Amino acid sequence: MSAAPAYSEDKGGSAGPGEPEYGHDPASGGIFSSDYKRHDDLKEMLDTNKDSLKLEAMKRIVAMIARGKNASDLFPAVVKNVACKNIEDPNQLIRASALRVLSSIRVPIIVPIMMLAIKEAASDMSPYVRKTAAHAIPKLYSLDSDQKDQLIEVIEKLLADKTTLVAGSVVMAFEEVCPERIDLIHKNYRKLCNLLIDVEEWGQVVIISMLTRYARTQFLSPTQNESLLEENPEKAFYGSEEDEAKGPGQEEAAATVLPTRKPYVMDPDHRLLLRNTKPLLQSRSAAVVMAVAQLYFHLAPKAEVGVIAKALVRLLRSHSEVQYVVLQNVATMSIKRRGMFEPYLKSFYIRSTDPTQIKILKLEVLTNLANETNIPTVLREFQTYIRSMDKDFVAATIQAIGRCATNIGRVRDTCLNGLVQLLSNRDELVVAESVVVIKKLLQMQPAQHGEIIKHLAKLTDNIQVPMARASILWLIGEYCEHVPRIAPDVLRKMAKSFTAEEDIVKLQVINLAAKLYLTNSKQTKLLTQYVLNLAKYDQNYDIRDRARFTRQLIVPSEQGGALSRHAKKLFLAPKPAPVLESSFKDRDHFQLGSLSHLLNAKATGYQELPDWPEEAPDPSVRNVEVPEWTKCSNREKRKEKEKPFYSDSEGESGPTESADSDPESESESNSKSSSESSSEETSSDSDNDNEDEEKGRSSNSEQSEEEGERKKMKKRKKVPEGHQEGLSSDEGSDSSSSSSESEVTSESEEEQVESASWKKKTPPRSKGVPAAKEISLLDLEDFTPPSVQPVSPPTIVSTSLVTDLEGLTLTDSSLVPSLLSPVSGVGRQELLHRVAGEGLAVDYAFSRQPFPGDPHMVSVHIHFSNSSENPIKGLHVGAPKLPAGISIQEFPEIESLAPGESTTAVMGINFCDSTQAANFQLCTQTRQFYVSIQPPVGELMAPVFMSENEFKKEQGKLTGMNEITEKLTLPDTCRSDHIVVQKVTTTANLGRVPCGTSDEYRFAGRTLTSGSLVLLTLDARPNGVAQLTVNSEKMVIGTMLVKDVIQALTQ
Repeated sequence: MSAAPAYSEDKGGSAGPGEPEYGHDPASGGIFSSDYKRHDDLKEMLDTNKDSLKLEAMKRIVAMIARGKNASDLFPAVVKNVACKNIEDPNQLIRASALRVLSSIRVPIIVPIMMLAIKEAASDMSPYVRKTAAHAIPKLYSLDSDQKDQLIEVIEKLLADKTTLVAGSVVMAFEEVCPERIDLIHKNYRKLCNLLIDVEEWGQVVIISMLTRYARTQFLSPTQNESLLEENPEKAFYGSEEDEAKGPGQEEAAATVLPTRKPYVMDPDHRLLLRNTKPLLQSRSAAVVMAVAQLYFHLAPKAEVGVIAKALVRLLRSHSEVQYVVLQNVATMSIKRRGMFEPYLKSFYIRSTDPTQIKILKLEVLTNLANETNIPTVLREFQTYIRSMDKDFVAATIQAIGRCATNIGRVRDTCLNGLVQLLSNRDELVVAESVVVIKKLLQMQPAQHGEIIKHLAKLTDNIQVPMARASILWLIGEYCEHVPRIAPDVLRKMAKSFTAEEDIVKLQVINLAAKLYLTNSKQTKLLTQYVLNLAKYDQNYDIRDRARFTRQLIVPSEQGGALSRHAKKLFLAPKPAPVLESSFKDRDHFQLGSLSHLLNAKATGYQELPDWPEEAPDPSVRNVEVPEWTKCSNREKRKEKEKPFYSDSEGESGPTESADSDPESESESNSKSSSESSSEETSSDSDNDNEDEEKGRSSNSEQSEEEGERKKMKKRKKVPEGHQEGLSSDEGSDSSSSSSESEVTSESEEEQVESASWKKKTPPRSKGVPAAKEISLLDLEDFTPPSVQPVSPPTIVSTSLVTDLEGLTLTDSSLVPSLLSPVSGVGRQELLHRVAGEGLAVDYAFSRQPFPGDPHMVSVHIHFSNSSENPIKGLHVGAPKLPAGISIQEFPEIESLAPGESTTAVMGINFCDSTQAANFQLCTQTRQFYVSIQPPVGELMAPVFMSENEFKKEQGKLTGMNEITEKLTLPDTCRSDHIVVQKVTTTANLGRVPCGTSDEYRFAGRTLTSGSLVLLTLDARPNGVAQLTVNSEKMVIGTMLVKDVIQALTQ
C-alpha cells in the first residue's frame, strides 16, 4: 500500500528489528492520511470489547496528536473509555480520581456523562468519592448552568450526608450553585452545627460563613432590645413598685409600651450555633478562628462578643500575611466594639521589624482604642513612631495624632503644640503632613490660634509640597481677619510665583485673592486683578473658569447679577470643622473575613450579609421529623414507640443517609446489603443501638426487645428454605426497603396491622413471646406481589409465620424474580408514612399500563389507606414543584376516606425521559404533605415488538457513543431462559425479540416521552460468562439500564 511507506518515513525510517510494522495493519495503514473514515475505524476499535484493540487505538491517537493531527472528534470515545470505566473501579481512590479528571475536562459535549457520573458518585458507599462528587458540582455548573436543577437535587441529597468528610464540600457546592436556596439548609441546620467540630478546617470555614448568612435570615437580632434594657432594666425584666401603684387605667395605657420592652429570648438553634462554634476559637487554623470571630461579631449578643478578642490577638503572632488580614478585621471591629480590645492595647504596639502595611494597620487600631484613660500612653507611643525612618509610617502617625486630638478634647492643645514643633523638622514630608493636620485642627478653634496661623504663613517660603502650601493659603484666606497684616504680603509673594505653582496651589491663590479683595480691597485690589489676569490665560481650564467666575462675582459691574451683592457671604461663610474618621468606618456592611471587606469593594461572587428579620421566621422548619417523601428506617420506628416522637437530638442529627437517597440508590443498597454477610448487618444494628444509647434512650422495654431479637435470630436457622424464597427483609440496615408500612399480602391484613401499630403504647411483652411486634410484617417490603397481578389470599402468611420470619435477610437460595428487585415497578413503594401523614398512609406502584390521558406519561397507581380514627376529606394534588419538562396529570379529588378504608387512584407523570423526581403536594382539607416519586429507569419505556432482522438493522444504527457494553458472570440460579427473561423484564419494561440462537436474548422498547429506541442484547454462555449490550440514543438511560439489569441478573 502506498500509505505504508509514507508512514514509515514519518516514523524516521523503516521498522527495525523487534519493532512492529505498522504499514501491514489494515486498520492503521493510513492513520495519518486525510481520509476521515480512518477515524471511524478508531472509534470502532475504542468501542470494541477487546482491551488489546482499545490500547492499540489509544496509542495511535496519541501518535496523531504528537504529529499535530486533529483528533478532536475522537474525544468523547476516549473519555468514555478512560474515565467512565474507572468510575466503576473497586478502588475508591481510582473512582474519585476518575471523577476528578472527568469533571476537569471543560468540553460541553461530555456534560451528560459528567452529570451521570456525579449522580452515581453521590450515592457511592465511600465518603471520599461522595466528597469528590461535591467538588465536581461547581465545575459542571460553571460549564453548563442549565444543569442547575439536577445539581440542586444532588446537593440536597449530599447535604443529608452524615459524614464529616462530605459536609464542607457539599456546602461549598451549595454556595457556588444555589446560595439563595436557604430552604435546603433548614432540615440540615442542626446536623451541620453538631458536625462542625469534626469537619476539616477548609470545610469549617465554608460552613461557618454559610451559617452566618443563614442565621441572619432566621433569627432575631440579639441587640435589638439592648438600648431599652440599658435605659431601664428593672422595668424591662421585673417591673417596679411604681408599676404596682398605678391604677387600672394607667396599666392599660402602659400595656402598649410593654411589648417594645419585652426582653430578648434567644432561639435555641441560635444558641446551638454559638455554642458549637466557640471551641473553634482554639483552632490551629487562622482561617477558622477568623471565621468564628466574624460569626460572633455578626450574630452574638454584645456581652458575648468579647470572647473572640483573645483568639484574634493570638493570631497576631503569626506570619505578616495573616496579621494583615486579622488587623483589617480588628480595625473594623474596634470602631463599634472598642472595649473588646482595650485590655490588649499593648499587643498592638508597633515593632521596628513590622512591614509598613502592618504598622499602619496597628496604628489604626491604636487610634480607635484611644480614650481619655489611655491617651497619655498612646501619645507617648506616637511620639516614638515619629522618629521612624519610614516616611509613610510617620505621615500616618501624624494623621493618627490629629484624629486623637479631634476625638478627645482635653488633649487637643497638647497635640496641636506637638504638631507645631514638627514644623521645624528637617524632613519636608513630615512638615507638610503636619500642616495638613494642623489646618484641620485649627478649624475647630481658629480664634485661639492666631499665632499658629502666623507661624504657618512664614513657612510658605520653605515648604514646597503642594498640598501643604495649599493648606496654608486656605487657612490664611479663611481667617484673614485674624492676620490682617500678614495676609496681603503672602498674596504678594504668591503672585510672583503664580505661574510656577501647581494647580491645587493656584486655585487657593485665587481664593485668597478673592477673600482679601472682599475684606481689604484697598491693599489688595491691584494684586487681585493681576492674579485674575494671570489665571485668565492659564493652561488649565479649571483655573481659567475659576478666574472668570471669581471676577464676575467679586468685581462690581453695570451688568452684575444679584449674586455679586452676596459675594462676601458666599466666600466667607462659616464652614463646619472637618471630622477626622477612620477609613474602616464604612466597611462593616461587608461580611468580616471576606475578600470584599479586605478590598472595601464588592468582589465577584460575594453574598450580601442579610439584615435581621423584624419578626422571627417559623422555627419548626428545622425540626427533622419523618420526611414526608422518604421512607422510615428501623431506627425511626423504634423512636416512634416512645414519647415524644421526635426529640431535639433527633432533629439535630438530621435525616439518615439512606432516607434521602433516591429509589435507584435505594435499590442498589438493598441489593448490595442482601449479598453482604450477616456480620455487617449485626454491626449496623449495634451502631444504631449505640447511637440510641448515647441519646439516653435505653430502657427496660428495649432490653426485653433485644432479648426477643436474639431468640428470633436463633429461630432463623429453623425456617425452611421454601419460606425464604419469597421474602427479602433487610433488617438492621437503614435502607428504605425495610420501612414500607403498606406492602403486605392483602388489604384486610394491612388494615388490621396498621390499626394495631397506630397505638402509641403497647403492653410489655414477656421474654417467652418474642414476636408480638406489629411492625414485623411491615418490614417485609418485598412480600407485596405486583399490583396488576392477582393478589395471593391472606391465609398464606399467618401471624405465627410472620413472627418466625422476622429478621430474615436475603440468602443465596433461589428467589422469586418478580419480587426481588425493588426497582421492578411491580411492588408498592411508600409515598407517605402513616405517622407523618397523621394516619394517612400512601403507597404507589408503576402499573406499566398505558395512561389513558397521555401515552407519553407513566401510569402510577396511588393507594390510600386511612388508619386514623377520623375521616380524611378532600384528598387532591396541590401545586407541584417540577423540574423543567416534567408534567403531572392529577387524579380526581377523593372527597372522603372513612377510618379503616382504602382506595386507589391513577395519575400520570411525564418524566421527560429522566429519572428526576416529581415533587408535589398531597393535600387534605387541613394539611399538606410534600411527597416525591422518582422512577427507576426501567419504568421510563414501553415494550416494542419487532422481528430479528428489524432488531439488527436498528442496532446497526445505534453504535459508538450510543452503545454500552459490559461483561458479567451469571450465577448458577440465573442460567435458565425463564429466569433470565423474567429478571430482565421485571427490571425494565421491554418486550422480547425472537432470536435464532439459544444463548442470546434480545429485548426492545421505546422511551415514553421521545420514543427513542432502547435495544438490549444479552449474550450468555453455558459457563455463566455473559455480555450485556444496550443500544440507545439516550446515552444516560442506556448506562443506567445496564447497571440495573446487571444488578438484577447477578443477585
